[in-house]
Amino acid sequence: MPKRSPDRDIDDYRAKRLCLYPPDRLSSLSDELILRTLSYLPVSELLICERLSHRLKGLAKDSQLWKSAYYNQFVRPRASRIPGLRGGELSARSLFYSSKVSKWLEDDHLVKRGRATNWKRQFKLRHNWSRGNCKVSETEVAERPSVPPLLVQLHEGIVVTVDSVDGLRAWQMKGDHKQLASMALNLNGASSASLFGPSSLAIDSSTSTLGKLNIALGFTDGKFSIYQLSIKKRIFVHNYTHIPSSNGTISAIAYASPYFLAMTESQLLSLYRFDPAADDSLGNTIFAPPTLLSSLKSHTAWPPLCLTIRASSSDILASIAYAMPTYLAGWSVGLQELRLTSEGSILESRLASGLNQGFAPLSIQQPPHSPNSRTPSPRRRGTDPGILAPSTKPTSLSYNHPYLLAVHPDNTLTLYMVTSNAQGLSIETGNRLWGHTSSISGAYVGDRGKAVSVSAQGNELRVWELEGGIRSITSRRRIAAGSTSVQVRPEIRDIGSQAVDDSLTENIGHALRIGLTAGSPLGEVATNKGWVAFDEEKVIVLGEKIRGAQTLVVYDFT
Repeated sequence: MPKRSPDRDIDDYRAKRLCLYPPDRLSSLSDELILRTLSYLPVSELLICERLSHRLKGLAKDSQLWKSAYYNQFVRPRASRIPGLRGGELSARSLFYSSKVSKWLEDDHLVKRGRATNWKRQFKLRHNWSRGNCKVSETEVAERPSVPPLLVQLHEGIVVTVDSVDGLRAWQMKGDHKQLASMALNLNGASSASLFGPSSLAIDSSTSTLGKLNIALGFTDGKFSIYQLSIKKRIFVHNYTHIPSSNGTISAIAYASPYFLAMTESQLLSLYRFDPAADDSLGNTIFAPPTLLSSLKSHTAWPPLCLTIRASSSDILASIAYAMPTYLAGWSVGLQELRLTSEGSILESRLASGLNQGFAPLSIQQPPHSPNSRTPSPRRRGTDPGILAPSTKPTSLSYNHPYLLAVHPDNTLTLYMVTSNAQGLSIETGNRLWGHTSSISGAYVGDRGKAVSVSAQGNELRVWELEGGIRSITSRRRIAAGSTSVQVRPEIRDIGSQAVDDSLTENIGHALRIGLTAGSPLGEVATNKGWVAFDEEKVIVLGEKIRGAQTLVVYDFT
């Protein structure tokens, strides 16, 4: 067979190299035009574009693209649910995204001038909250249960715990959950803390921006103490301890420097004010004995209690939410607001309850059982979905104006909307929330109407979106359909797997999925201790293992 000439081989090679491809017109466009094109893509396709080239990867991460996606996905639907936002002053156009005139509601802190926000990270965080996607870990804080029980509070990623055994401790929940500081409670001798342990805990958030955290403790013998945590120095400083009182255990406290509010077991409400503090030779702050501004005795406030205090330049507003027994209607909730001057003079005292005003029909209809609850729901007045007459005593209360959330022993919660203005104080009729399939040990409601509840067994955690309350028809339909909450279902997933969930692809795409790890420790948590709290990134639950060890279960949504 004759050999081919070298010239013929070169011609064949050139012919193979001259294959025609479609012209690349996209690369010739300017960055501005490509960004304009990407702005019309859904999030799932925008994530795919990041993997096409280095140039598209940088453009697809543009902050304005994700800012627009965040607004359209999370802010605009919330705005459309809030009653009255579409009427009168605001036009329909104001509900669509614009970097200058858009209405960001409670997310306005993300768009403040001078703040650099990672909008893609914020989108991923909110998406994980809306779908219950999280990573779970735990931190053991005590080897055995204490008497009184361990108390916990959360503020901006720092968890403060206190008990009679290990004393006062602070934990950093970011990163590897390190312990920041610890301090024993041997105030009046070695055995004082064990005889009269801590019964209540509160954190003052007004000084957290200065790298310090003011902490208040109430004790079973009626005394209370003030501590300060220096985050940079990683130490606790004892500022003041009040003498014991004969009024019994301090069951609930609230602290907003320089004001301190306490409720005793004998239902005595006391408001104190601390004078400006002085520093000692070591630079530690020492408080003088506080001034008692006002003291009131209650005969209708029953536990559980929830105290809040808000101070302004002109007055002080102290609020106490409590359970109250009623005639023929079982248990309900009550709220009292005290408005005082900075000197302690009472300007106004207002009361409100969650009972229906006026007459109620004698005939009571029996509603169908909750689709997600094993126990029958309480009887309902009227025909409005969700409007119930609570008859069982609440097991816990959480109040963050205007949301008042009560937990009942029948696997349900009740949401009350509070109205407080110059005209008066009122509580709307409660709306029952279904979703849990076992008893609820605790719930916490935060800003923007987001709430978290956890079951007594610790195996069911739900995130509730309660913004707008029950005033609109849409909100009532969502409550009736059971779509106001999302159950957090942590599970182990293979991060490297290419299998894509269809529902997730429609919303955000495979690139934003994170591996969910339940971790084996969750199977050892036997019960939940009734405390749950959250911030923008995490939910923290206090649990107890089978052998009695106390642990903080952290649900990380980042």
